[in-house]
Amino acid sequence: MNQRTESAKLQPQAEMKLDLEAIDRARNDIEDGAVTPSAGPWVQQIIGFLNDSLATELVCVLRYRRHHFTAAGLASPAIAAEFLEHANAELSHADRIAERIVQLGGEPDFRPSGLEKRSHAEYDDSKDIRAMLRANLVAERVAIETYRQLIRMIGDKDPTTRRLLEDVLADEEEHADELKDILSR
Repeated sequence: MNQRTESAKLQPQAEMKLDLEAIDRARNDIEDGAVTPSAGPWVQQIIGFLNDSLATELVCVLRYRRHHFTAAGLASPAIAAEFLEHANAELSHADRIAERIVQLGGEPDFRPSGLEKRSHAEYDDSKDIRAMLRANLVAERVAIETYRQLIRMIGDKDPTTRRLLEDVLADEEEHADELKDILSR
């Protein structure tokens, strides 16, 4: 027997056990809904991140919708349709994020007065289609970077929120690719 195998035999493996007290608290603290004892102390911080993401998605909806209605030129019908498709996807992201905030015991912040301040992306009122495309591509890239950072920060602290953000990130990456392709034509 080599020394490594011998050493492994002498040191017992750490025993894994469920936290039965936490399971009992989960049975009793039903007013907390989906937030159980293992949710940890970072739930409020995650709700804050999600509310900032909600603001970002709502600003993106407004920017895309404005661009949809104001795009003009030969290529505008197809590009305007793309803007509307992206606006609807961003609204779906906002709805999913708001739903998760409520599941975590928070309140989604839809107040218009603070949307731009809380948003990571900017609103844009360009009149030129190329400028609109560029503004939307920049906003998608900002969202991609933000979601990647949030996913890393959340890690295994909240797997459900992480998966939600991973789904949204995949959509944002697809949007960025589509906008880049249109801009390169």
